[in-house]
Amino acid sequence: MFGSATSLDWAVFGAVVLASLLLDRVLFGKPKAHISFREASIRSLLFVLAGVGFTGYVFIRQGGNAAVTYLTAYLVEESLSVDNLFVFLVLFNYFKVSEYQQQRILTWGIAGAVVMRGIFIAAGTALLNRFHWMTIVFGLILIFTGLKLALQKEDSVDPEDNFALKLARKYLRTTPDYHGDHFFIVKDGVRLATPMFVVLIVVEFTDLLFAVDSVPAVLAISNDVYVIYTSNVMAILGLRALYFVISGMMGKFHYLSPGLAIILLFIGAKMVVSMWYKLPSAVSLCVIAFVLTGSIVLSLLRPKATEEADG
Repeated sequence: MFGSATSLDWAVFGAVVLASLLLDRVLFGKPKAHISFREASIRSLLFVLAGVGFTGYVFIRQGGNAAVTYLTAYLVEESLSVDNLFVFLVLFNYFKVSEYQQQRILTWGIAGAVVMRGIFIAAGTALLNRFHWMTIVFGLILIFTGLKLALQKEDSVDPEDNFALKLARKYLRTTPDYHGDHFFIVKDGVRLATPMFVVLIVVEFTDLLFAVDSVPAVLAISNDVYVIYTSNVMAILGLRALYFVISGMMGKFHYLSPGLAIILLFIGAKMVVSMWYKLPSAVSLCVIAFVLTGSIVLSLLRPKATEEADG
């Protein structure tokens, strides 16, 4: 279950994560009122380089097959995260969250995602090792999600339908207005949540639902906790910067959702048939990379009609 990872491997991984965050802070400083598209792109690229570069350490410590597995899992998590960021973009626009507030919410959201991924991955690997038939269940979940993603209409996200939002509004005492970047304020001796905290709850709940899809996807690639968890965290680390890249290119990659649907269907089918035949990790990596590249290239070659009209 835990593969061949040692305490040293976990320590090195922790050091790489801290070094990446420290470098980002040193180069770009504290959160600011506005992040330019150029800065967001550079920051996102640095985290991608760190994530991909960690493949080298996995290769040195565990060999070529583990390195390919890590890279495949990283690519899957990174690509699925893009679709999740589009949902965050809709939520932030709906709740009129400022760019500075978005950075704070995303920081806490990513911290929560790192913890949730650890819990989900540990539970998922335990289930797969104890009940092998769960592989088929996870595979069917991915196939269902892929079909749902392929058939859903654009702009189908309605924040008002969010279960966490309904609960927060029912049980939390909140202020009607934002108060800077504070999650809570004290008014007349009463502690009140601000709308910013409500948005954080919705973001965390959305990521929880997203983990139900993404964790089975990476577990289809490997059940090595070290490889799966490190690839997940390295992909998650750069999501804050990637979000502002996505917001600056909203609508450019309109073929990405169908591409992600194909990836989920492929991984789900791979997981179901793995009870009888295991597809090599290198083949999975090639298929996923091909679909992602094709989705991006096709989006650029065939822009939406509205984009052509604007041009």
